[in-house]
Parts: sequence; C-alpha cells; structure tokens
Amino acid sequence: MVLTAARHQPVMIDRVTDLLRPRPGGTYLDATLGLGGHAERLLEASAPDGRVVGLDRDPAALALAGQRLAWAGDRLQAVAASFEDLGEVAGRLGLDAIDGVLYDLGVSSLQLDEGERGFSYRADAPLDMRMDPTTGISAAEVVATYPRAELARILREYGEERFAGRIARVIDEARRRGPIATTGQLAELVKAAVPAAARRTGPHPARRAFQALRIEVNRELDALRASLPQAVDLLAPGGRLVVLAYHSLEDRIVKQAFADAAGRPVEAPHRLPVDPPAGEPARLAVLTRRPERPSEAEVAANPRAESAKLRAAEKLQPSTEARGGQP
Repeated sequence: MVLTAARHQPVMIDRVTDLLRPRPGGTYLDATLGLGGHAERLLEASAPDGRVVGLDRDPAALALAGQRLAWAGDRLQAVAASFEDLGEVAGRLGLDAIDGVLYDLGVSSLQLDEGERGFSYRADAPLDMRMDPTTGISAAEVVATYPRAELARILREYGEERFAGRIARVIDEARRRGPIATTGQLAELVKAAVPAAARRTGPHPARRAFQALRIEVNRELDALRASLPQAVDLLAPGGRLVVLAYHSLEDRIVKQAFADAAGRPVEAPHRLPVDPPAGEPARLAVLTRRPERPSEAEVAANPRAESAKLRAAEKLQPSTEARGGQP
C-alpha cells in the first residue's frame, strides 16, 4: 500500500504552530520532515520569505515531502540526514541561528502503512525496520545475531516489556531451528511467549517488542540524546524548540535535556546517569511545565495522536536567568 502525503495528518499542528511562532523571514528546522505536514504549515505561516530546512533519513519520505511542498520552491531545503547530525548539516548550509526547531519523534505514517517496510506486526513482510533502508542492520539481523541476554535487555529497556525474558527465550529457541525473516513470524513468536491471560486485554502482544527492535535498529534514543543539545546551540535568542514524543523513554530524554539547559535538576528515578557540568548558566526557559496532550477531538480524528506528549522551550539571551510559565 502506498501512502500519499495528502492523507498525512500532522499531530497537534495548531499548538506546534502557536509555539514556534513562524514569521516572515524566519528560519525553521524540521528535524523529522516525514511527509511534510508540519513543514507545510510553517512555510504557509512564514510566507512570503520564511525558510524551512527539513531533515529525514527515509528516502521515500523525502521524495513525498518534496512533491507535497514543491510549491514552496527554494524556501524548503530537504536534506537526507539523521537529526543526530543536525549541527553538521546546519554548518554545511551556513545556518548559525535558527528561529525554531521541531522534532516529531517515532515511526511515521508512511513507515507504518507501507507494510513491506517491516515496521508493523499487522502485515507480513521482511523483518527490516530501518528508516534508511540503505544502511545499518535490519531487525532480522538483530533477531538472528544478538545474544539472548542482549535481546532481553532491549525488549525490557526499549519496549518496557515485562515478559522480555520469556520472549527472548522463545526467539532464541526458534532461531536455532531456522531464520526468523518476516514480521509475521516474529509476531507469532512473541504472541506465543506472552501468557494467555496477558493476551486477552490491551494492545497486540507484539507491540512493545516491535517498538523495542525499531528503536535498537535505528538507534533512536542515542540519536535524540545527541541531537537535542545541538538544537539548543543552534537556536537564536527567543527561538523555540518543540518536541512531540510518543512513549515514556523519548519523553524522559526530552524532559532531562530541557531541565539541563534550564539549569534545573530532574527528579529521580527519571534522572539518567550523566549529569551536566555544574555551574553552567541557564540557556532555555521551559514553556511546558508538564507535557501537553492532544485534544479528544484530535485523537478521534487521528488515533495516532493519542500517545503524543508535547514539550517546548525558548532560548534565553546569554546570561539571562531562566523563566518559567506558559507562553
């Protein structure tokens, strides 16, 4: 199935636009261009001469976004890159001060709806899950080669899967009999590993395992940790950073990065092991004391928005004290 950009519904688009405050002449960086829905709104709101630089490592998404936004001409610059390389890309393009940065994290509609990409347990397809299918290891390679204990760790940490050990054992036993090459095979193995009582309610029993493998294959959390400080560096004073996260691991990383840049501690147990250097001045004002959620009406219209959590922050003038509160 081919998903067209016209069917794409960008999550919390009105709130994202309000927070980023696009204006004529501004420069905005969409770190996860996807099918271009958020970028389209930023280009419209910053007309006639606002500019958007969009990053994505999925060639199919870049092609569709380019078609969708062809009307913008050279006001859009689409770049094949991971947001982990945000600073390098900005340097190559001569961008030293950006008015807004947006991250819309996780898997895209394109990747989920094109079953052959191997992201979904709902379609039987090659077990791939790479956002950039031209590089890196596939989910099939992870399942085939990672030690059982490492598989269990990934499922537990990245999928928050309580049956991680059982699933890793079933996978290990199955791969000794033959390759696990398709999403259908993996989904059935996970389903068999999960106790019957736990399968009767809630989402598909393979959902957490597929999430965990996708995160591992694409190094999503490591890339996010590396990227957010680069975004803070690139923002001009008064520029804003908006992040849409879709599960607790992403949101914790965003929360910590914002707190670090605002000079605030993050409460245990969500504190990650590495603390920022002491004594650094605040660089961000956090605009969302708690993550904002989509409205019931938006979730009804776009069920994929249901788990979204939005956080936003504003770059301070050098040596300015952090200030909280809503925009």
